Formats: sequence, structure tokens, C-alpha cells
Amino acid sequence: MAGLYPRLDTLQHSFGSPLSFGRPQSKLEISRATPLQARPELYFAYSVVDDAKTRAKKLSAEATKEFEAASQKAQSTAGKIELYSAKYYAACTFGGLIACGLTHTSMTPLDLVKTRRQVDSHLYKGNFQGWKIIYRGEGLRGVFTGWSPTFFGYSAQGAFKYGWYEYFKKTYSDAAGPEAAHKYKTVLYLSASASAEFLADLALCPFEAVKVRMQTTIPSAYKGTLDGISQITAKEGIAGLYKGLVPLWGRQIPYTMMKFASFETIVEKIYATLPGTKDDYSKGAQTGVSFVGGYLAGILCAIVSHPADVMVSKLNANRKAGEAFGAVTSRIYREIGFKGLWNGLPVRIVMIGTLTGMQWMIYDYFKIFMGLPTTGGAAPAEK
Repeated sequence: MAGLYPRLDTLQHSFGSPLSFGRPQSKLEISRATPLQARPELYFAYSVVDDAKTRAKKLSAEATKEFEAASQKAQSTAGKIELYSAKYYAACTFGGLIACGLTHTSMTPLDLVKTRRQVDSHLYKGNFQGWKIIYRGEGLRGVFTGWSPTFFGYSAQGAFKYGWYEYFKKTYSDAAGPEAAHKYKTVLYLSASASAEFLADLALCPFEAVKVRMQTTIPSAYKGTLDGISQITAKEGIAGLYKGLVPLWGRQIPYTMMKFASFETIVEKIYATLPGTKDDYSKGAQTGVSFVGGYLAGILCAIVSHPADVMVSKLNANRKAGEAFGAVTSRIYREIGFKGLWNGLPVRIVMIGTLTGMQWMIYDYFKIFMGLPTTGGAAPAEK
């Protein structure tokens, strides 16, 4: 495209230059380029970049317009949602369902390799080798082994977790009173999240049992979620779906306590550091803060809950019929030792950090969509 523009020496020969107008130029003057001289061959590249920026701004504006139109329609259909009303908790429940169901399902390939390596640390040397071996042996479908129970299980868990968290946070705050709730807000976050996760795991546990068994048997023991539930209950009864409940509580309750309490604290610190107040920032900027706060909280969650995560995988895969919980836990620990409890931690940090950041961002986007404020922010001033 540079050939479409006249050369600099041609322009100078035709029109002259401010420094040499009225006198002939030597060949040296014509060929010499100054350090700051524009390069015509780059004009086309500049044009492409500017055009891309213009298109991106246009698409962003159109997407924002569509989002606002859909949001207004949804709010009109649902009616005004008062904070802490039944509609508010229903909206939070649905937001949690979307946030957890979609994010956990998207992480299935990473979760598959992580789970298999926790059960057998010698199975794969790394994630990429694991995916390569699985893809060669089972195809793309094999890489997503366990996506179905993951989707149903974590959708149910997310609905319970976020909905009940909002409810318990308000209930415990009212019981404590404004002054005590502000003074002991971290204890309040921990208590509300622990209560919510206790109930959420009752919904998650059957699907988690199916998921782990599907992912740790090669080829997969079940064709899908319903087939897994049917086979487990036929052989072990309903109790077979809940034999991993106690270690699941041991993994998920500390995880969720860290997830919610650290998120609330981190977001509060971010807004306290930024100029102005939370309300000074756009809704898009607020969801960005939610993602950052969620990602950092996720790193802490992964570290706190990882030993229990390893035990859940081992227990669901290796627990013998009729074996007591204490006995199987002791046996697994003797086999893997303290070091084995931390197998796969770097992978889980990446997975849980991204997962948690995306969950909070999606959850708060949905709250904005329904006309509700985003989660977290500066603490109210003490009276």
C-alpha cells in the first residue's frame, strides 16, 4: 500500500521544502531522512489500527445498548425488586446458579486431569500430557468427562450458596444489631457463608460422587449423570451418594468461608484505596473490581481447602464398601502422607482463582442486570 503515496523526494522536488524553497536540492539532501520523519509505508498500518479501535468502540456501544435494553425488559417483567425481599433472594439464587454452573463446567478439562492426578500422582506427568493422552484415547468427549454432573451439581450448589449467603448475612446482621454487625463484620461473613455452604453441599454431594467416579475410572464407569445416580443407588442405596459428604463439608465450608469473607474484605480495601467512593465508578468498573477481588480470594480458597479436596477425590474413588470414615481417612493418609495432601496445588490455584473471579463477576453482572447493587464495597461509617 506504500506505493499509493508519493515518495518524499518527489514531494520536495514538486513543492520544495520550507528550508530549501527557491534553490535546487542536492541528491544528498533528497535522500537523507531525519530521525523524526514520517514513514509513508506505515500509514496503512495506522489506518488499520484506528479502524479497529473505531469498530471496537462501536461494538462496545452496541453491546451496552443491547444489555441495557434487555435489562430494562427483565426488570419490567420481574417488577421492582426491594432489597432483602423474597424477590431479592430469588434473584441472588438464580445469579449463583448461573455463576457456578457455567464456570465449573468450563473448567471440566482442568478438573479432570487434576482429579486423576490426585487419585494417582503417577498417571500423568503434567496437564498437557494428560489432555494429550485422554484426547488420543477418548477423543474430545473424553477431555470433558464429568461435565454433566459438574453442571447440575454446581448449578444447584451455587444457587444454594449465594442465595442462602445473602439471607444469612442479613439475618445474622439484624440479630447482632448495626453496631455489632459493623464491628464484627468478618465474623458475620464467615458465619453466613459457613451456614450457606452447609446446605449447599447437601445439593452438591450426589453429583460430586458421580463426577469423581466418572473421572477416575478409565473408561468412565457411567454414561452420564442419571446413569451414575441409578447405578450407585442400586448397589449402595442413597447413602452411597452421600458417603463423601463429611469430607465435602471439610473441603467446601472452609473454602466458602474464605471465598466470601476474603472477597468482601478485599473489595472493601480496593474501594478504600481508589479515589472517590464505589458509587463514583461505572457498573462495568465495579464488576472489574469484583473479578480482581474474586481472583485473589480464590487463591486463598485453593490453599485452605486443598488437602480436603485431595481426600474427597481419594475417598470417592477408593473407599471400600462398609469401610468407616475414620478408617478410610487414616488408610489414605498412610498411603500418600502429608506431602500427598498438596498434590496438584499449583493447578488448583490457577483453576480456583480464575473460577472464583469469574463467578463473582458473573454474579454481580446478573445483579446489575436485575437492577441490584454489586456485592461488597466500603464499610458504612461508624456512628
